[in-house]
Amino acid sequence: MNYANTVNWKYMLRNIRTALLFVCGLPLAVAAQQPPVLTLDTILQRIERNNVKLDVYALRAASYEYSAKAATAWMAPMVGVGTFMTPYPGAKTMSPAEKGSLMFQLEQDIPNTSKLQAKKRYIESQGNIEKASREVTLNELKAEAKRLYYTWMIATARIRVLEQNQQIMETMKKIAEVRYPYNQSQLGSIYKAEGRVAENHNMIHMQEGLIDKARAWLNALMNRPGTEAFDIDTTLAPAFVPAVTYDTATLAASRKDVQKMDAGIQSMQLNIDAMKLGKRPDFRFRFDHMQPLGTGMPRAYSVMGMVSIPIAPWASKMYKNEVKAMELNVQSMQKEKVGMLQETQGMLYGMEAEIVSMQEHIHATESKILPTLQRTLDADFQTYQENKLELPVIIDAWEALTMAQSDLLNEKLKYYEMIVAYEKELYR
Repeated sequence: MNYANTVNWKYMLRNIRTALLFVCGLPLAVAAQQPPVLTLDTILQRIERNNVKLDVYALRAASYEYSAKAATAWMAPMVGVGTFMTPYPGAKTMSPAEKGSLMFQLEQDIPNTSKLQAKKRYIESQGNIEKASREVTLNELKAEAKRLYYTWMIATARIRVLEQNQQIMETMKKIAEVRYPYNQSQLGSIYKAEGRVAENHNMIHMQEGLIDKARAWLNALMNRPGTEAFDIDTTLAPAFVPAVTYDTATLAASRKDVQKMDAGIQSMQLNIDAMKLGKRPDFRFRFDHMQPLGTGMPRAYSVMGMVSIPIAPWASKMYKNEVKAMELNVQSMQKEKVGMLQETQGMLYGMEAEIVSMQEHIHATESKILPTLQRTLDADFQTYQENKLELPVIIDAWEALTMAQSDLLNEKLKYYEMIVAYEKELYR
């Protein structure tokens, strides 16, 4: 083999190697360009972990923890210095002992420990209200995310149906255009088909706009840039799973707003306990030291302990009335809770009946109405291809099928939204 052939073989081998690397790397490059697919569970988890609104409640709860620690602190001691029994300038004194004294004073309030601990428990309980409020907001955010996800799913399915129907209409239009020179089709029918194609194309653009809107909103809920690309799992088939029972005890354990109300009632009860301790006394300690300014008088001191008398009628009037007012507020919240649970119970029964009815309607449409309309269109299209049917007739059949498919997707979206509303009400 001469030198030229050797060079050619090396060149060919290098080209083959390059082509193989390109072919092998092409799927990886395509996969790298495709946006990730996020399941509904993944999105819900990211919302719970990253949504900024939820951080607010955690920070508030943490602030109450620090406020509770501060509630057990004592007042700072008071230190004073001044004169004691000092005569005014120019006044005559009989002896050096009458010059008075320099006085040093120390005073400390000693609060009742049981009062401080009761106040601490009350402030800590307010943090529990914030935590319960976080769960209420999280339930609302998850419901919103589900609605957006299902809207995206239906928009994708609608685009798929519209594209299929557009191909059928374009085929019929092309057949009519071929027949027109032979006076086998009407020009008005061709324009009508062209109008339906354009209308179908506009509807596809509208659905793409809904998808872009849902993507941006879901990104915002996950605390991501609104333009960040991702796709969803369009194979998801949301199913209605009714609760086993709607008794008020079960609802009270599952509904987040009821748990928030329970936390509020508990906090108010702790506040009542703290107010009732207002009848217990507080203490104060005071120490005075006198340093004589003249001779003939000894150094002296004064020690005094003081105690408050909150059971005095003019003082007890305040905390007794506050306790009574708070007890009435607790009773009103308990009544409100019972009324809310009863109302929810009836609402859930009604929502379940409505969802089951919608399920049956969707099943009837999918199993009976759509197949009949599809067979009608197929038969008319076959007849039209044999030039035994006018284009307006088959356009009517096409429009009937398209309308039925659109109505079915609308009903599915409503069905999914009803499931979301049911779950939100069940765990609200």
